[in-house]
Amino acid sequence: MFKTLSVLLFAGCAFAQSQSAGRIFESQLRTAESEIVPLVEAMPADKIDFAPTAGEFKGVRTFGEQGKHIAAVLYMVCSAAKGEKPPVDIGKGENGPDNLKTREQIAKFMKDAFTYARAAAASLTAENLTEMVPSPFGQGKMAKGALIDLATWHSFDHYGQMVVYARMNGIIPPASRPR
Repeated sequence: MFKTLSVLLFAGCAFAQSQSAGRIFESQLRTAESEIVPLVEAMPADKIDFAPTAGEFKGVRTFGEQGKHIAAVLYMVCSAAKGEKPPVDIGKGENGPDNLKTREQIAKFMKDAFTYARAAAASLTAENLTEMVPSPFGQGKMAKGALIDLATWHSFDHYGQMVVYARMNGIIPPASRPR
C-alpha cells in the first residue's frame, strides 16, 4: 500500500512539475499584456503615428509601429517555439502588417498575439523547455524556453520606448497612474 501510494505521489509531483514549466512564462506575458495593451488604447487615435523628431530619433518606429513590432515578434518567436508558421500575416520582417493603421486594429493585433504567446508558453514542459528549434531570425537554433522568454523581455523593451512617446504627448501610462 505504502509503495503504491509513494508511486502515485511521485507521479503526481512529476506531472505537476511538467505542467508548471510554462506557467511562469504565461504569467510574465500576462503582465506584459496588462501594461502594453492599455498603453496603446490610451494613446489618442490621432497620435498613433507619433514618432519623436527632435534629437537622435531619426528613422525610429512610430508609436503604432512599435505596437505592431511587438505583436509581430510575439508571433515569430512563439510560432517557432511551437514548431509552426505564424497563424496570421505578420507582415514583412518584424514590422507587422502594413494594412494595420488604426489604434483599434493595432490593439487587436497585439491582444491576439499575446493570446497566442500565452498558448505557446502553456505548451512548455520541464521536458521540452530546453529543446532546440530553428531560430525565427534565420541563424542557428534556440531553446523553446529562450524563445518564450524573449517574447516577454522584448515586449517590455519596446514598452519602455512607447512610454516615452506617450509621455511626450501628455499621456500618463495606465500602469503608472495612481490606483
